Amino acid sequence: MRSKTGKALAITAGLLALAPAGAPAEAIAPQDRLSQARAKLDSARAALFPAGHSRRDLIARRLAAREDVLAPAVPARLPMPSPPPVPDAPRPGRDLAGLLDLIAIAEADARGYDTVHQRADRLPPAPPSRLTLGEVLDWVAATPGQPHAIGRYQFIPSTLADLMRREGLGRETRFDPATQDRLALRLMRDAGLDEFLAGRLGLEAFMDELAYVWAGLPLANGLSAYHGYAGNRATISRAAYAAGFDAAFGLR
Repeated sequence: MRSKTGKALAITAGLLALAPAGAPAEAIAPQDRLSQARAKLDSARAALFPAGHSRRDLIARRLAAREDVLAPAVPARLPMPSPPPVPDAPRPGRDLAGLLDLIAIAEADARGYDTVHQRADRLPPAPPSRLTLGEVLDWVAATPGQPHAIGRYQFIPSTLADLMRREGLGRETRFDPATQDRLALRLMRDAGLDEFLAGRLGLEAFMDELAYVWAGLPLANGLSAYHGYAGNRATISRAAYAAGFDAAFGLR
């Protein structure tokens, strides 16, 4: 460690270095030497830090410039990989008409849209597809004590009335093929059609859900969900049911 005398000599030498060239040391008073030193220091600061900018501002700008150079370019949005295909999901070109045909095979007879339950003794006043919904309901009310499943998809009275309410159909609406298809489609959606088409519901599960709507379709055990109730039974085999799905949706 230097002595106090050494420190004093160093300070004096530094102040002398600030004096004008050729001027004798004793010609400059200590107070003047300090003023000159401060003036030089202020001049150096002004060169480094322009007016209105502090040392902190300068450091921040230099760091920002370094980050601009060193920071790697990052894309705003990274590409997402395509999801894998869902097993049993229908391919484009799926045919809902084919599924409606499959249900009709299990439910209707040769009369198609004009089918009436085979145990109904008192028939409607005209073929069902020529009646209005109001006339169908009037026939039901006028013929108690018998089965009333009607149309290509064998709608029972309580289901038909509920579908009319949900679809906003009045009594004057014709029970024609277009209306029957529309009501059947609503029941298919209730059973999970949209989830099946989106790949969120598997084939076997959707087949079972439809079998709980239409008694002629078999569950996985080959029987109707309503087997033995009011004479109901599955009218096609589970294998034929699966083959119909394959044909309608091109699953395989």
